[in-house]
Amino acid sequence: MYCISGACMSTFSTSKPARAPERPWFSSGPTSKRPGWSVQALTGAPVGRSNRSKVTVGRLNQAIELTRSILQIPAEYQVLVMPASDTGAFEAAMWNLLGQRKVQLLAFESFGQLWADDAVSHLKLDCEVLSAPYGQLPDLSKIDAQADLVFPWNGTTSGVRVPNSDFLDGHQGLVLCDATSAAFCMELPWQKLDVATFSFQKALGGEAGFGVLVLSPKALERLNTWDSGRPIPKVLRLKAKGPNNTQMADMKIIGGDAINTYSFLVIEDYLDALRWASLEGGLEGLINRCNHNFNVLREWVETTAWIDFVAEVPETRSTTSVCLKFVDPTVGAQPAEVQAKLAAKMASLLEIEGVAFDINGYRAAPPGLRIWCGCTVEADDIDSLLPWLEWAYAEALQSVLASA
Repeated sequence: MYCISGACMSTFSTSKPARAPERPWFSSGPTSKRPGWSVQALTGAPVGRSNRSKVTVGRLNQAIELTRSILQIPAEYQVLVMPASDTGAFEAAMWNLLGQRKVQLLAFESFGQLWADDAVSHLKLDCEVLSAPYGQLPDLSKIDAQADLVFPWNGTTSGVRVPNSDFLDGHQGLVLCDATSAAFCMELPWQKLDVATFSFQKALGGEAGFGVLVLSPKALERLNTWDSGRPIPKVLRLKAKGPNNTQMADMKIIGGDAINTYSFLVIEDYLDALRWASLEGGLEGLINRCNHNFNVLREWVETTAWIDFVAEVPETRSTTSVCLKFVDPTVGAQPAEVQAKLAAKMASLLEIEGVAFDINGYRAAPPGLRIWCGCTVEADDIDSLLPWLEWAYAEALQSVLASA
């Protein structure tokens, strides 16, 4: 028996598995590149050209239209690229659009809480934050249909997602959705969303730095008919001077013009990922890949006694950023810092072996693991990873408990 602080368990060990994942990239962002990717995919990038040249603007517009096509974004919605990844895109939407109505924000993981903190502390809006601890959703029945609503579709750091879009039926205020880690892997109800944002480096494994901002006609109407009066940094600005010094939606930026200086290596990488997505069957094919990956991991979790999902309700479990927690009573009896050391030790052992990179849970989440199951990951690699998780747990557990 192995006893620490009154908790006892039988010692056990496992041999290193014989088969390793061929592609050990399970990070939740930037995520794994598409299967078969190499740097040669970027050879067509128009580097050294002005970001306002016909060829570079053409590349950007091609990426925008492929995004629209694959995600099935309605023709009347505007799609544009913003600097600073998903964060920049979402901040631009908040700073330009919010303040006319009361705002409600759903905070059930770190990014939802970030938007809530910005709304309260920086924008100083008339707002209400509906919070829930990691693993749960806020009470969606408390949503006010007259308020503007801000929420993440999929909690990347909690592994919790909204189960469906029913709570948006009949919503009158603007609906702002942080859709990073959901876009390209989950269906999004565009007709119920006025703003949606995501980044290249999430579901399709593109390089980081830019975000995509999708605006409905209703959001554009807000831009053109209401002005907060607050100063907005240039990189977040969606308006320009209109007739009689009015502030109107800047249709150069919104129309896809490269006003900011973009890296066209990044745009080329995104185009490569989008072309691959089309060959995989578009949105339906990508969702199927993601669901298959998740189900391989889910079946293992459901038959493994020491691990469980952070998300408590099955219908709310993310199929991309799958967050797991330790439920072995021996581990559960230990302080949170000991559990965090266990997760870090497991992640370190797997990285040393070259079989899984960057799978430690998010720093603010319950101690555990976070495994990306998005569409650029192969199901066989997840299947190969599972025995290694068993091995790493056995190795790390004895080491960490012995030093507790």
